[in-house]
Amino acid sequence: MGDLEIRPVVAADVPAIVAMLADDALGAGRESPDDLTPYLEALARIAGDPNQHLVVAVREGRTVGTLQLTVIPGLSRKGSTRSIVEGVRIHADERGSGLGTLLIEWAVDESRRQNCQLVQLTSDATRTDAHRFYERLGFEASHVGFKLQL
Repeated sequence: MGDLEIRPVVAADVPAIVAMLADDALGAGRESPDDLTPYLEALARIAGDPNQHLVVAVREGRTVGTLQLTVIPGLSRKGSTRSIVEGVRIHADERGSGLGTLLIEWAVDESRRQNCQLVQLTSDATRTDAHRFYERLGFEASHVGFKLQL
């Protein structure tokens, strides 16, 4: 994979991340790359929370992927800690290169370092390619998800 670095996000990464978030049919309707203010405010909240791990994958100085890993201590499963993988995006030029696998492997390894007993994620029901990708990595479609827009 060349000189790939996975590191915490800094403010200078935000424009590239927002561009990746907006670069599909779902994201195009809900992201706003023209105004980065809410994204930078969110980054400040994320950076201040030790249970949040927002990372980018950088190759040759270019942001090519991102994901957020959230660690959640809980009482269920005998007091287990779990992690949630969210906001996985790979730059269009990098899709199919193995980068997504490397990012998810990073998230699973970091979850182990954080003493998590379970890694979970959700994927929009329309993202069938993503579902096959996650299943290939060992994730099981075990639940039905629900959302309530506020």
